[in-house]
Amino acid sequence: MSGRLLRLVCTAAVAAGTLLAPTPAAAVPDPGPGTGTRADTSAGTAGQRSVAQLLTDLQRLYRDAERATETYNATADKLKKQRAEVTRLDSDLAQARLSLHDSRGEAGRLARQQYQGSDEISSYVRLLLARDPQHALDQGHVLGQLSLERAETVQRVTGSEKRTETLALAARKALDTQLGLAERQKKDRDDVSKRLDAVQDLLASLTADQLAELDRFEKSGVAEAQKKFLASGSLSSAKPPSREGEKAVRYAVRQIGKPYVWGAEGPKSYDCSGLTSQAWVHAGDPIPRTSQEQWARLPRIPLSELRPGDLVIYFPEATHVALYLGDGMVVQAPRPGTNVKVSPIAANPLLGAVRPDPAGKPLRHYTPPKLPAPATKGSDTGNNRTS
Repeated sequence: MSGRLLRLVCTAAVAAGTLLAPTPAAAVPDPGPGTGTRADTSAGTAGQRSVAQLLTDLQRLYRDAERATETYNATADKLKKQRAEVTRLDSDLAQARLSLHDSRGEAGRLARQQYQGSDEISSYVRLLLARDPQHALDQGHVLGQLSLERAETVQRVTGSEKRTETLALAARKALDTQLGLAERQKKDRDDVSKRLDAVQDLLASLTADQLAELDRFEKSGVAEAQKKFLASGSLSSAKPPSREGEKAVRYAVRQIGKPYVWGAEGPKSYDCSGLTSQAWVHAGDPIPRTSQEQWARLPRIPLSELRPGDLVIYFPEATHVALYLGDGMVVQAPRPGTNVKVSPIAANPLLGAVRPDPAGKPLRHYTPPKLPAPATKGSDTGNNRTS
């Protein structure tokens, strides 16, 4: 479903020779969370609305889609972990059942020995009746050992039975949880598809002239936002990355030109947090899957401390993320219909930054990776991108 919708979005945008994107916050105020799944027509048809109004509508629809995708990614991540837990419990349960089988076999062996040896007469009586007291004493010791062994075996059987029962219950609960997550994932996927349908509906209603005007409006807005951000002094002098940060940067740069696909983690396509999480996996330091979890769980740093490899988080709900490249630029997967690219850091409303490797020491010597020719080609804003 997502592939079909993505092709529809691309077709509508490319038909006008441009990749459409909502304007950044510097040009159009950031709207609150939308509740609908279709473009708001209260301001009239697309032909009657201004470019700013169209961008606001698209921004709202894209933000709805990205929130839905964030939910989908979080559920998919939980489902992945739950499947691993079910597999682990199934393995433990199989081992516990094998152990119980062995314990019961040992108990049966001791029961047969007791029956065959007829040790019902106490060792004291055997000592009194024996012709050879020392032999009787030795035999009594053996009987005592058998008694101790029987007790230990009973304990093992009992323990194995309890462990098997506990694991069987845990495995059933884990499987029920997995089935519930799978159902939720399907609903999340349908929600994303529905919201992307709403985007496609609005894109399909626009003329080639409107798409071209939106493209120009977007680019001018991004340029203005970047100019103001750099003039604010929020970024300090260049800082070198850590060894892991350099690996993350080089991995992200190698992905430039690959398409955005919501829910994708590579290697052929990515969504925004799929790119950043995989960059750090390949750097040897795994981080949370979603942009919201990256913002919530990774150490936050001021923008003035940014170094290559750090993650830049966007929008109040932390629904978009990019990897800092240096010199006020980031590597990101912007949105459906675009490719992984290099963008100005201020292309979207900034929330803050986090550092996956706070203990990493900066490199003494660092040479930034060479960027491919089309690194900056395409739309910069990620108002519709899903993390």
